[in-house]
Amino acid sequence: MSEQAVVKEYSNGELTIVWQPSKCIHSTLCFRGLPAVFNPQQRPWVKMDAATTEQLIAQVSSCPSGALSYKLAEQPMPVTPSAAEIVKIKLAPNGPLLVQGKIEIQDKNGTITTHTKMTALCRCGASANKPYCDGSHQKIGFTD
Repeated sequence: MSEQAVVKEYSNGELTIVWQPSKCIHSTLCFRGLPAVFNPQQRPWVKMDAATTEQLIAQVSSCPSGALSYKLAEQPMPVTPSAAEIVKIKLAPNGPLLVQGKIEIQDKNGTITTHTKMTALCRCGASANKPYCDGSHQKIGFTD
């Protein structure tokens, strides 16, 4: 199984956190924000009972790459933004271009991938997963 196919889910019955490691840019916001919940040194690295559902949602929502997302038990599918929603683009200091909202990316073969939450696009040129950020900007000391 390739790393891009890996998807891990952690649930407390009310909320399920979905982690897609291939999207992670290692911003560390998750474990700096809720270290009792997100601890990459432990297995499992997500402890769902260490915070309230509201705290978990707030922290997962701050993930800049979209590697972390969530589903509510009464809503088994994530809500897709409407076409009228504004797409927001932000330059992360010394990091990726953060695109928030529904976007479609077409690759060189014409394959279209839809993203509905947050997408981190490479600005440094060093990513091995272009056009997406893979955290390489940290390794090469990219500043901008």
